[in-house]
Amino acid sequence: GAGAVVTKSLSKEPWDGYANPTIFSVKGGGWLNAVGLSNPGAPNFAKMITSNKDVPIIVSLVGSVEDDFDFMVKQFENCKVSAYELNLSCPHVAKVGLEVGDDVELVKKIVKKVKSLTDVPVIAKVGLGTTNYLDTVSAACDAGADGITAINTIRAMAIDVETRKPILSNKIGGLSGTPIKPIAVRCVYEISSKFDVPIIGCGGISTWQDAVEFILAGACAVQFGSVLGEHWTEVFAEINSGIQNYMEQKGYSSIGEMVGQSKES
Repeated sequence: GAGAVVTKSLSKEPWDGYANPTIFSVKGGGWLNAVGLSNPGAPNFAKMITSNKDVPIIVSLVGSVEDDFDFMVKQFENCKVSAYELNLSCPHVAKVGLEVGDDVELVKKIVKKVKSLTDVPVIAKVGLGTTNYLDTVSAACDAGADGITAINTIRAMAIDVETRKPILSNKIGGLSGTPIKPIAVRCVYEISSKFDVPIIGCGGISTWQDAVEFILAGACAVQFGSVLGEHWTEVFAEINSGIQNYMEQKGYSSIGEMVGQSKES
């Protein structure tokens, strides 16, 4: 029932990521992770999907400078890619992610570069860093981004009281899942109130009610990841069915009619 698959963020070269422990479940729901963006690298992944004809794939890319993204997009010239999502918001890897997203001028350059290389939609994924995330959204939109994904995981940490040391090998990680949902909903609401741009909402979605909440806040689509660690792919059918039933009960004939309805007077 998924509409598309978003890849793990891919870099110019393969990254091993951090040593374990890299992820653990948080009391009350959610996950804290610092995997370190481990991935096979854009060239290797492009080879893996050259035969794909049917699955809509949104390729997530992460890098430090324009040239990184130039190189990576060109690796997928012979692949069926539905969109590119630019990870401008990973909270726990130096010189990429949030450090890029916090530099609004660099955001503009990267988005413009990728837009010049492809005809498929280019989506900027934003998070909560030292720069107001709305400024990052503004920079991405000014550069021609076709959409915004909000939000990424939020910088967080946990300490083992027995060992008196941080649990993650990287010490600082990204919090995802249920605990960040109200923050993510707020961000989607604020973005949709200020910008006329399609928004993909994510952060703590585990039920159809969560998905509907994001849509009412202003998202035209949603992503989820943390919930797959508990319920795997059956969650897609459950959420789709719940949304369809809700639409019938409320008299909606399309998702578009629901988008941003929480802002209607």
